[in-house]
Amino acid sequence: MRIAPVLAVLGLLPLIALGAAQSGNWSLESNDQQGSVQFSLQSSQGGDHFSTSSAWKLADMRGLDWVATAKHDVSFSIVRDAGTIDCKGFVQDQRGAGLFTFQPNPQYRPEMAKLGFDFEDRELFSAAVFDVSFEFARAMKSAAVRGLDARRLLAFRIHGVTPQFVHDLRASGLEAADAEKLIAFRIHGVTPEFVNEMHGAGIKVTDEDKLVAFRIHGVSPEFIRGLRTAGIDTADPDKLIAFRIHGVSPEFAGEISHLGFPHAPPDQLIALRIHGVTPEYIEGLRSKGMQNLTLDQLISLRIHGID
Repeated sequence: MRIAPVLAVLGLLPLIALGAAQSGNWSLESNDQQGSVQFSLQSSQGGDHFSTSSAWKLADMRGLDWVATAKHDVSFSIVRDAGTIDCKGFVQDQRGAGLFTFQPNPQYRPEMAKLGFDFEDRELFSAAVFDVSFEFARAMKSAAVRGLDARRLLAFRIHGVTPQFVHDLRASGLEAADAEKLIAFRIHGVTPEFVNEMHGAGIKVTDEDKLVAFRIHGVSPEFIRGLRTAGIDTADPDKLIAFRIHGVSPEFAGEISHLGFPHAPPDQLIALRIHGVTPEYIEGLRSKGMQNLTLDQLISLRIHGID
């Protein structure tokens, strides 16, 4: 099972990733994270639209008076390597709103180009919002990731692909050298912790496409342990994925075992689910006197519509 092509993965990026915004609206309010606020930016200009909201550090909002409770005008700036987001408006009782303008850093594109990342003008605002800094670009370049261009570097920041994330994946035994797959890992939740937990469960899979498929279909350490409790011990990644796709659960395997078929082969369990041979179906046939049927015979009867 292969993961989607790069364009399909990158198509999951928020619209802001291609935003060319120079101005728009901002709003903020308190959140549960100490030293941060929930900060939102929205804009609609021509054919470009974006909306983003996340936790931002108060320390990054230079000049913001966040302490005073009475309504007061505010003017603050968020300075990034890609440019500066200037905000004006008001704040009252730790809630605020206003307008912003974005001023690109004229040195950003040429400096990034020296590192091999050719940003377009319309991507600079997103690079500022997600803080695609020179330091981050240099660190990711040194990580020797294949297929890493400006757009994927931006996707790395959006989805949380950091140098430490890459290092930890490699420490868990993965190659972790393809930009497309690293983005897919973050989107689907293939973390170093997940890989190590699967290894601990006896599933020594380093095929990165299979790991993504595990997360998509719900093959987890808990699922593996449940199967073993039911008497099914397989480390074949394709069989495990097929189990989840077709509904071969630990509960189903346990019920089949209790009906006299312990340690049923994985292919037969999958065939039972595909053809609708349920425990109820087996018990129904037995109640009609059809005892001692093999799994293959049960599957054949179901295929031919014999109830």
